[in-house]
Amino acid sequence: MSASAGAPGRRTRPSRRPFRGPSRRPAWAGRNYTLLTAAAIVTNLGSQGALIAAAFAVLQAGGDGGDVGLVAAARTVPLVLFLLVGGALADRLPRHRVMVAANALNCVSQGAFALLVLVGEPQLWQMMVLAALGGTGHAFFSPASEGMLLSSVSGEQAGRAFALYRMAMHGAGMGGAALGGALIAVFGPGWVLAVDSVAFLVAASFRAFLDVSHIPARKPGGGMISDLREGWREFVGRSWLWSIVVQFAVVNAVVIAAESVYGPLVAEEELGGAGPWGLALAAFGAGTVVGALVMMRWRPRRLLLAGTLCVFPLALPSAALAVPLPVLPLAAVLFLTGASVEVFGVSWMTALHQEIPEDMLSRVSAYDWLGSVGMVPVAAALTGPAEQAFGRDAALWGCSALVVVLTAAVLTVPDVRHLSRRTTKVATSPASPSLSPSPSSTDAEGTVGRAG
Repeated sequence: MSASAGAPGRRTRPSRRPFRGPSRRPAWAGRNYTLLTAAAIVTNLGSQGALIAAAFAVLQAGGDGGDVGLVAAARTVPLVLFLLVGGALADRLPRHRVMVAANALNCVSQGAFALLVLVGEPQLWQMMVLAALGGTGHAFFSPASEGMLLSSVSGEQAGRAFALYRMAMHGAGMGGAALGGALIAVFGPGWVLAVDSVAFLVAASFRAFLDVSHIPARKPGGGMISDLREGWREFVGRSWLWSIVVQFAVVNAVVIAAESVYGPLVAEEELGGAGPWGLALAAFGAGTVVGALVMMRWRPRRLLLAGTLCVFPLALPSAALAVPLPVLPLAAVLFLTGASVEVFGVSWMTALHQEIPEDMLSRVSAYDWLGSVGMVPVAAALTGPAEQAFGRDAALWGCSALVVVLTAAVLTVPDVRHLSRRTTKVATSPASPSLSPSPSSTDAEGTVGRAG
């Protein structure tokens, strides 16, 4: 008889376990993931409205469409210039500190922008400088944020976590755009910019409490250039990685240019103006939410094959505008496109999460971001000359053709077709002869049937 059984003739007390109520969040939604998601919701609620407010602030100050474009370009140029530096810094310093510092810069720049609009008549150069500061903050924030998110989840539920994060982010963005438009109409753009400044402050306070103790300490030695070279070797050493980033450098550029420049023109001339175009864009947003919901349950075994096949629908909006389709069919096309984008996006994040070593996440994310945004200003600048040279319809069909051709080309890369879902991360060097996981390492649940 064991000692714990109690002496004869004595009644033993049953052991009492502390009562635990139902869990408020799933096991895979840890503390870091929850803080990151909450902060992303806050910043997207503020930032989407602020983008609209910045444009109206320029117009209210006496500017025209060209001036709005200059302010937007002033934000984009430093974003492109500093992305790689931001990625190297985020892999060298604690990522949450880089994120908080970037949020602080955005808070100050948006606060100053709001103050200029509320108390004076802002000059174009002043708005451009403040927009450039905002873009600089974004350049340092984005690689650190993506690296932190990728390292905050583990195991077979990573795809579900990324899908929920993206759904929350997109939902907040749609709500922020709608709320921002309403607030601009009632209070003016200055107050919306002020709200965005406060949102960055709140988000920074969340991110300050992130735990980075699980991230291995960097080995001493090497400088910024050395870090960038290591990140480049990691990037070009994986054929699936660089081929998809090159693909999206063009795909993002032509799709964004077509929808941001040609879309409003077609809507004004053929569809009845801004209202129908807004409805179509809202359908795209709804599609992203549905796509994220699908990816919370569906875990394709061949991640990048499933994701890349879902890039083909990105050719449809340009084709629909070239026809042009009536409003409701156009909205259906954009809904399908939004859902497809999310299938790709979640698959891509899952692939990065399982394949890229922890100490390289932010640098690889920086090269990914650079590919995603680097060609957008060029494509936007070429929309006018392309329309004059070939006509708008031909330019739109050309955008569709580029998406189809590049996506088909990427499918010829063996690692894109064969890279499989697994439950463990790899930490292979770029010199590894085989970057695709072996069949024995494939997640068993992944047999049941994204990039940034």
